[in-house]
Amino acid sequence: MNAEADPPVIGHLEPADLREALVRGWRDFRRAPLLGLFFAGVYVLGGWLVVWALTAEGRIWWTLPAAAGFPILGPFIACGFYEISRRLERGEALDRRGILAVVFRQKDRQIPSMAAVIVVYFLFWNFLAHMVFALFLGRAAMINVSTSLAILATPEGLAFLVAGTLVGAGFAALLFALTVVSLPMLLDRDVDYVTAMITSFALVRENPWLMLGWGALIGAGTFLAMLPGFLGLFLVLPVFGHASWHLYRRAIG
Repeated sequence: MNAEADPPVIGHLEPADLREALVRGWRDFRRAPLLGLFFAGVYVLGGWLVVWALTAEGRIWWTLPAAAGFPILGPFIACGFYEISRRLERGEALDRRGILAVVFRQKDRQIPSMAAVIVVYFLFWNFLAHMVFALFLGRAAMINVSTSLAILATPEGLAFLVAGTLVGAGFAALLFALTVVSLPMLLDRDVDYVTAMITSFALVRENPWLMLGWGALIGAGTFLAMLPGFLGLFLVLPVFGHASWHLYRRAIG
């Protein structure tokens, strides 16, 4: 693990950097497919658990802890992709036990604090979503699915969809700005999570449109990968995970 003490230097990115990061991400996945599939499998199993909780009668109480597990485990799983790419970059052996040990050791560093920030963010986002719903549709009777769809077609329902989309997009953009390179930085450098988030935000501010496109690409790719029973995540998550490492290496000197 790299213990660099030098302050991070934020670089200027070009579209070619994003393409190169994706190419390198795909290359790393092809060089270590089983490891990538293993870490992606954790997300897929979590998605299946949420669907099971929503569809199985009497199991709805499993939904919240299952959904909350994503922002808790997410940073640790992402570190698995970063560590694979880091070892490939340095020509080191892809020892499965060694990689898992590095991921496990993150519990004693800054990743848990970062995970806690993401969880609090997730909970506040959920609370605000309920506030937006209550503001626009609080008086509507949501009795069944057909009624719900009919209500969304009303002026109040359309206003709710617009407001909810704007609020959700704003929250997603902020979370992306705070985490896009902060997670790989916490694995690679001995910095605190606040410094990592500030650096990540500064990178997005330095390259706003390019990073907006990168975030949109990740969001759209992940959404489409979830449609066929979450199976597409077996491909999308490793490629984006490895690519995020290479983008961090190109962006932060």
